[in-house]
Amino acid sequence: MSPADFTRPGSLYGAVDLGARKQALEAQARRESAAQETGGVPAPVIDVDDANFATEVVERSMNSLVLLELTVTRAEQAKQYSLLLEKLAAENAGRWILARVDVEINQQIAQALRVQNVPALYAIFQGQPVAVVPGIATEPQLRDWLSQLMEALAQYLPPPTEEGEEKQEQPQEPPVDPDVLAAEQAVDAGDLDGAVAAYERLLARSPNNQDAKLGLAGLGLIRRTQDVDPADLQSRLADPADIEAQLLAADFEMLSGEVDRAFDRLVDVVRRTSGAERDRARVHLLGLFDTLPGDDPSIARARRNLASALF
Repeated sequence: MSPADFTRPGSLYGAVDLGARKQALEAQARRESAAQETGGVPAPVIDVDDANFATEVVERSMNSLVLLELTVTRAEQAKQYSLLLEKLAAENAGRWILARVDVEINQQIAQALRVQNVPALYAIFQGQPVAVVPGIATEPQLRDWLSQLMEALAQYLPPPTEEGEEKQEQPQEPPVDPDVLAAEQAVDAGDLDGAVAAYERLLARSPNNQDAKLGLAGLGLIRRTQDVDPADLQSRLADPADIEAQLLAADFEMLSGEVDRAFDRLVDVVRRTSGAERDRARVHLLGLFDTLPGDDPSIARARRNLASALF
């Protein structure tokens, strides 16, 4: 990313994408509700993106039937359709898996399948789409489609669970902490102070909670950049002595998902400065590490480069 590429992100991206984390929490809540309606068995649903499509859909479909739901998760009508699909997935646990893709975020998958309209439901088996339901179908229509699909693939799929047969216990997802939900709702409402307060309450109860630490670090990025004019920052970067501009540029790169570029920028500042300026860049870099899980490979790489720059 060059300085000219700095823009105000509409939402956080990558490791500090609080908006995406909020969607995941909402999806989890929907699945817990569906599990209650089906005797406590969680619906077999996988969230799929461009990066894990080959593993979660193509490879799984070599031995199992995967129903690929292409949707727009923010659309209310699509949410209701997703709930219906989760209900059917829970009823058919073990016979097929529901994989969900938000095509607004993961456009490569939609392009590869030449999707014209969403929502759409594809049946994927042995790496190939074998059937499709375009648009929103009613529950009776879906049940009829599934019945025909199961009949066509009967010899390849496991038999249905007999009535009264004890269902295999499946691991439950951990419950969502109320303060995490409160923080996400506050972010969605633009209340950064409220989000910080919620995460701080969580840390007071659980000092090592990673959700709270990552959330606070991400909010720090937002606060530091929310009043910065990207055009002004670009002009300031022409002065190599303006360390504050370099720190802000790294923050913007983190928000844009350019993690390694942000880390490299600050390591370079450490390498070419001394005294208080060097220490300021070093501390800022360590603070950016907190926005990622501790085992992120970008952190290990940056730590090695930082050690080289310091010694």
